[in-house]
Amino acid sequence: MNALASPASLKGVLTAGEAAAALARGLRLAGAEVEELPLADGGEGTAVVLGAEVVRVERVHDAFGNEREAPVHALADGTVVLESADAIPFDPSRLDIEAASSRGFGELIARAGPCERLLLCLGGTASMDVGAGLLEMLDELPAPTTVLCDTRATLVEAPRLFGPQKGALADEVTELERRFADHAQSFAKLPGAGAAGGLGAALASLGAQLVPGAAYVLEAVGFRDRAAAADLVVSGEGAVDRTTFEGKAPGEAARICAELGVRCVLFGGRVEDGADAIALSGDPTRAREDLEELGVRLGGA
Repeated sequence: MNALASPASLKGVLTAGEAAAALARGLRLAGAEVEELPLADGGEGTAVVLGAEVVRVERVHDAFGNEREAPVHALADGTVVLESADAIPFDPSRLDIEAASSRGFGELIARAGPCERLLLCLGGTASMDVGAGLLEMLDELPAPTTVLCDTRATLVEAPRLFGPQKGALADEVTELERRFADHAQSFAKLPGAGAAGGLGAALASLGAQLVPGAAYVLEAVGFRDRAAAADLVVSGEGAVDRTTFEGKAPGEAARICAELGVRCVLFGGRVEDGADAIALSGDPTRAREDLEELGVRLGGA
């Protein structure tokens, strides 16, 4: 069997590369030939998956005003790559949408320096401020900018889809919907505008081009050709639910495999909304072991 181990990250538990390595170990133990091809959807970890190198580190403020270090990445062609999650990361120990600001990502972009092209990766943030903090720091973008969005959600959809996971209660979701509707009217229905708490809309208002992150990344790493040569593709992420199929890398991998007629198996640390995926134990301390065991099972099938 020729297998392709192509997971995205299990956020806060394993990087995409670590997850791919664990899967591959199990598949090889079962006798399969395996290629490791970690994936990302435009959110955290995208720079590494694209092969970007850290060229320097900047000091910025996180979503709650604390200083932190955020790397500046660059591709071989000189494109500067910045991730919103490096500046204003989601912190499950502090869920406070009223206090969380996107200002720190604006700081990071402002310090990108002269470059021919800027690639911004949106996802994994604590903020839901429709980019208000970012726009306090930026009147314009420092270079022609492409924005990779980890979701196709619009401004209209984002509060209900992502507000609860960032700590918003029902009445706060309603308030977010009103607030989002009041911002960037011309971008209200733009796919990806709701990414990273509305940062997509804010960047579009500055002239950036929004593109689906998963599709961009999978094309950049040659996923289609590699999947076409495989008998089995294994992908997944920390939680598989309906949003997985609305712009996330595993959902895009499954879609391409369906087009190719290649068997694709999805896994999730949690599987929700009746998604067709294999659920792992849900214990983060067992993640590597779970993936290795899954690889053994699938490799022997």
